[in-house]
Amino acid sequence: MIKVSGASMSKIDRTCNEYQDLLQAHKRLAQKDATLWGPQAEPEAAIRLNWIELPNRSRELLPLLDALAAKHRDKNVVILCGMGGSSLAPEVIAATYERQLFVMDSTDPSYVERALNNDLSKVLVIVSSKSGTTIETTSQRAIFEQAFVSKNLDPRAHMVFITDPGSALDNQTREQGFTVINADPHVGGRFSALSAFGLVPAAVLGIDVSVLLDNADDAKAAFLSDPQLVCDIAYLISYVGKQYISFTDSESSMPGLSDWIEQLVAESTGKSNVGRLPVVVKSSSEIKDVDIFSVAFGGSADLVVSADLSAQFIIWEWATSLVCYALKVDPFNQPNVTEAKDATSSLLSQWKGTKPLLTPDNLDGEIEIFGQGTDLKKALKSLIASIPSDGYISIMAYLDRVRDSRVEELREILSRKSQRPVTFGWGPRFLHSTGQFHKGGQPNGVFLQITGESDCDFEIPGQKFTLSTLLAAQALGDANALRSREYLLLRLNLKNRAEGISNLLASAEAL
Repeated sequence: MIKVSGASMSKIDRTCNEYQDLLQAHKRLAQKDATLWGPQAEPEAAIRLNWIELPNRSRELLPLLDALAAKHRDKNVVILCGMGGSSLAPEVIAATYERQLFVMDSTDPSYVERALNNDLSKVLVIVSSKSGTTIETTSQRAIFEQAFVSKNLDPRAHMVFITDPGSALDNQTREQGFTVINADPHVGGRFSALSAFGLVPAAVLGIDVSVLLDNADDAKAAFLSDPQLVCDIAYLISYVGKQYISFTDSESSMPGLSDWIEQLVAESTGKSNVGRLPVVVKSSSEIKDVDIFSVAFGGSADLVVSADLSAQFIIWEWATSLVCYALKVDPFNQPNVTEAKDATSSLLSQWKGTKPLLTPDNLDGEIEIFGQGTDLKKALKSLIASIPSDGYISIMAYLDRVRDSRVEELREILSRKSQRPVTFGWGPRFLHSTGQFHKGGQPNGVFLQITGESDCDFEIPGQKFTLSTLLAAQALGDANALRSREYLLLRLNLKNRAEGISNLLASAEAL
């Protein structure tokens, strides 16, 4: 059952022109009308709308998924190599159903080492990439293949690939004898939760995929019968909420749903200098001093959307498409994600496999400061003072999201100190999510990039660079892309991660 409620419901005017336009757009979306977002978006939309049919169409996968799950029952560790839409949906599915899934969406060496420390004879690695060319995923794949071989294990017995039919990855892995499952090529990555990208990991983890599809199909039938369920959401996000929308998983049983929605909304809407920037928080009470529209999936907020997980997937995909119609942006492209990839490739080419030594502007204990401020407190004060009156801070941490997880506390501290919205993203994961918004959305962000020295590293088979060099190129490449727009960016490099994070949190709290 879907229930839409919240403190902002009284602000909905269902008789106004904007709401009536959304109702008409909803009908056209149900008919897969590729002209909905204008002539520039039409060519891409024409090949990206099959997600609308996935609650029913994905049933074709069920026999294959049953066989795959049976084949790998002897594996007790499942590792998913994928970025953005290839990993966020499986992660929230696994967490909701309390299954263990190690999501490899990082190029941080210590994070990768954590995955490699498992008993590889009991490991199944799922490699998910729509194009087959994502640099993070191709690097992870090469490292795991080599690791299996080094333990005298056949990679073909321990690796499964999900990709579009006819991709370079599809052709290569089939020739090599790997198990390959093709996803629908007419579904974009962030709309792929109910495709093979979301369902293959779920099935291997022992989750009943048919129930997921049944629930999504029921939800779709409900809002096709009663369009207010999704049009109310789209209206509030488009016309009542402004640039910033907070999301919290608290008081729901779906940990990680906000992270999935963050990518969907930020990457779909954040272009042409407009968009909606999701701010993921632990609870709505965190942002009581910040002017921000709040969304939750239980409890109280400006908007509360109550539904089971797979229903949430189709609801938010649908509502986001309608928000893009209202904002007059193409929901299916992500031009600035490609820009970040190109910036990374450019630096890797320049460096010729070796990360350069960079001289910081200042040093505060174990933290190198690249930017304004002779010490850490002054650097953070300068960052906050530089926020436009309508702006936000984005924290981008290129660290190990397990071992270095304490750094996430910085988001709440800086939000409290600045009384502005503050987002937090793990790099390079956020490059496939909010990274699009940073460069394509409203140009009012200031950016705090946190990097750190690694105590281990890995060669990438077939490449001249190591993982730590790749991670550095991703961070500095994105920094170059942001600076090219004259955005303020402060980079803090932690020479000792644990000590550096403690000092950073203490300095921020003392502001």
